[in-house]
Amino acid sequence: MAAIAMTTTSVPENSRPVHGEERGLRKRFFAWTLHKFNGGYEREIAARKRGLLDELTGTVIEIGPGTGPNLRYYAKTVRWIGIEPNLYMRAYLRREAERIGVKAELREGTAEAIGCPDDSADVVVSTLVLCSVPNLRGTLAEILRVLKPGGRFVFIEHVAAPPGTRLRKWQRRLRPWFHFLADGCSPDRETWRAIESAGFVQVRIEHFDGPVPIVRPHIAGVAIKKVA
Repeated sequence: MAAIAMTTTSVPENSRPVHGEERGLRKRFFAWTLHKFNGGYEREIAARKRGLLDELTGTVIEIGPGTGPNLRYYAKTVRWIGIEPNLYMRAYLRREAERIGVKAELREGTAEAIGCPDDSADVVVSTLVLCSVPNLRGTLAEILRVLKPGGRFVFIEHVAAPPGTRLRKWQRRLRPWFHFLADGCSPDRETWRAIESAGFVQVRIEHFDGPVPIVRPHIAGVAIKKVA
């Protein structure tokens, strides 16, 4: 088993979340729900995740790793750094890292303020995170900041259904409930447009259907930072 080094930088167990958000039942409930009931989704998406994640090398920063479902896909040689602002996710992350036997670092920060230096990551990974960040444009700018020249942003996200469709209308209607119960999620966000216009030199995006009805439209892909 590989050595385990789950460390936290300036984030004690009883600390308040970044940005002064109150610790509360909703964040605790969301973390517990992901841990208990996300297995079906993960099984459906496993092959796609494996194709994107299992050959990554170097320093990998994962924003919003949640309860750690992606840890199983990374090579043991990867230096993995997780940026998880929901403190209730962290215990699940630690247990998953110990179960798999991976080196993992958990650092303070958010997707909009990653606590890592400029040009320090070979890869940034985001899975089902960009739907819930308060500032999508700022998040993508921060990803570009921490990526090395030529570095890759790897993502799987649920996105908005086509305009005018019945599903898009339901996504819009249910947005307040998703936002309330799922840590700020916006099911009708056109995330692919933001990625395409963020300043990456190359973007490859595939649209596909995921297994959950309201958030069925998904994207997966890779965006590459320009080489200086």
